[in-house]
Amino acid sequence: MQFGIAVFPSKEVQDIANSFRKRYDPHYSLIQPHLTIREKDEWTDEQLERAVALLEQAAQTTAPFTIHFNRFSSFYPVANVVYMALSDTKPMQRLYEAICTGGLEEPKRTYLFNPHLTIGQAMNSDELHDVLASVKSKKLDLTSRIDRFHLLYQTDNGAWTAHQTFLLRG
Repeated sequence: MQFGIAVFPSKEVQDIANSFRKRYDPHYSLIQPHLTIREKDEWTDEQLERAVALLEQAAQTTAPFTIHFNRFSSFYPVANVVYMALSDTKPMQRLYEAICTGGLEEPKRTYLFNPHLTIGQAMNSDELHDVLASVKSKKLDLTSRIDRFHLLYQTDNGAWTAHQTFLLRG
């Protein structure tokens, strides 16, 4: 089964993100707005059991924190993705490091961890530039308290749902 790890921001942030995602993100109906911590990976029952124990340890040693979205950006030309960017990525970076070590490393990751909330993807280059030009002119000033992360699994229809939630208690 496919598993991944993500953080869901506040409802206010999700509502703003969804106002864009419903038009520009083909995954809109499959998962709520999120910041991916660990990309999807196929796990056996044994790997899942080990992962849950490691995630519990990470939750015990990580304190809740606040994130701030301050602009729209893109991964172009590497990927045709438009996203809401963070003013300071360090708190999410620390969470990533707490989770993706000691048995949960991502051996297949080919790029650096860059926490973000995707609002558009799978666009051609012209559409990407149009969307980016449109959203870059919009003011973005949203905060969200992060006090938990979620171990998700992918259902047979491609949707993602929570398998387990871990409260940050550090």
